[in-house]
Amino acid sequence: MNELNSEAFTLFGQHIIWSDMVGNILGLITLALGWRRSLWTWPVQFLSGLVLFAAFYGHLAGSAGKQVVVMAVALYGWWQWNRNRGGADGHIAPRFATWRERAAMAAAAAAGTVGVALLFMAFPTLSWDPWPDAYIFVGTVVAMYAQARGMVEFWIAWLLVDLVGVPLNFANGYAFSGFVYVIYGALVLWGLRDWWLRSRAGAPSTMEGAPA
Repeated sequence: MNELNSEAFTLFGQHIIWSDMVGNILGLITLALGWRRSLWTWPVQFLSGLVLFAAFYGHLAGSAGKQVVVMAVALYGWWQWNRNRGGADGHIAPRFATWRERAAMAAAAAAGTVGVALLFMAFPTLSWDPWPDAYIFVGTVVAMYAQARGMVEFWIAWLLVDLVGVPLNFANGYAFSGFVYVIYGALVLWGLRDWWLRSRAGAPSTMEGAPA
């Protein structure tokens, strides 16, 4: 564990630690596999969560706790995608959420953020910055849940998480996480476009070869 949290190198005056770097590289691979609707996105996400838990544990309690939830939802996503691979190419077929589903997710995100933030405020040792931590914690769960259900909106949820995740990671010395979150933003926009087009047109896959 000490080796995993040791410094890998320094970049632009920022100290990059191994767990932060490896976990976020795995996160990028996860996002790319999610774009291609590969079932392997979920075990890689689980592994990324495990490594990032080691990176955040003891410093960013909310982010560390988020990784525990990430691993649990990754198992749920694996199960869901195994059950619902009904696309013409054998992958999950993207769809837009119904207005009822959108309202439910928005309400759950708002209530969850308030609830988790109040928990962090009641126990200050859990987080030095309760509201951003709670926002990222809950936003990640909502995004992964929507992804597990094949909803196009999961990309939008990730963008909203990025808006807070980038400055929070830089502020806490996790420079590699901050840089990776910027790259996440670009991948999310491309993935959103791809899933959007597939859900609207029902077009056959243009990126064959992704592992199922």
